[in-house]
Amino acid sequence: MPPAALLVPLTGANAALGRSMARAGGLAQGKDGKGLIVADTGGTPEGAAAAARDAIKKGAGLILGPLAAAEVAPVVAVAGSVPVLAFSNDLALRESGAFLLGVTADQAVLPLLNYARSRGVRRVAVLAGTDAWGLQVAAAAKLAAVRGGLDLVTAPAGSALDAFLRGPGAPDALLASGDLVAPARAIGDSGVQLLGAFTGLDAAPATLTQIEGAWLSAPDPAGFRTFADAFEQANGVAPGVIAGLAFDAATIAQTLRKAGSMDRSALLSGRSFDGVCGAVRFRADGSAARAMAILAVTKGNYLLAQPAAA
Repeated sequence: MPPAALLVPLTGANAALGRSMARAGGLAQGKDGKGLIVADTGGTPEGAAAAARDAIKKGAGLILGPLAAAEVAPVVAVAGSVPVLAFSNDLALRESGAFLLGVTADQAVLPLLNYARSRGVRRVAVLAGTDAWGLQVAAAAKLAAVRGGLDLVTAPAGSALDAFLRGPGAPDALLASGDLVAPARAIGDSGVQLLGAFTGLDAAPATLTQIEGAWLSAPDPAGFRTFADAFEQANGVAPGVIAGLAFDAATIAQTLRKAGSMDRSALLSGRSFDGVCGAVRFRADGSAARAMAILAVTKGNYLLAQPAAA
């Protein structure tokens, strides 16, 4: 079977992250050093296209990457029939020809609001940024509200948030798309439940203390911890969640190589691919369903409130 190619920025502004991803991919490969080609994108669309072109020349049967959304279209154009498993979480890339391995807003928000509803939450205020992630979190919340019968409102930003959370018609919960510290401070003793769309598993202890009681959607920390421990033992530093995605991508490549097929149909077979960032099942439009857990921040730690759904 042909090797897979991992396209990451080994130079440029995100070089440190790219090297971490390369190490994670190597960790997934184990002793099978011939199963993975690592190529430097330089962190640019042009560099990503060149890296993909070189990987195809070397016989790659599957492309893992690139990292940034702007790099995806150039890589897909070069890849041709070779499947592309991109690390982007931008849902605007559905139907782009790539499969999205990044944790997307719908994967994060839907299970979180379903859990909140099961705990008695009926009215949810959304505090979302105007960046791509914030807009997609807001859109996912609208979908979840329709499906779950939730009353959804938009929360004001800035100083008006405090009064809103304590005034007439105050929500049961506040869903924030970005940093949770300021919303937690605004909630104070109002009784409103703080909900955090996917924020990773690497928050500093001081941050966790400030968002005590928040409910978060995230990969199951037990599975991620096994990977993180092995990564830290091999490299001397702890990995971030994006490194975990690289580990998962390389694991998927290994699984497909062992099964004897790395083409698009193999990714769309309906099977679920296990991963430290949650098991995923790919759809024909390039999006994926992902198993996400719900965590409650308790005494400065992540406490598993609900295991990841199958």
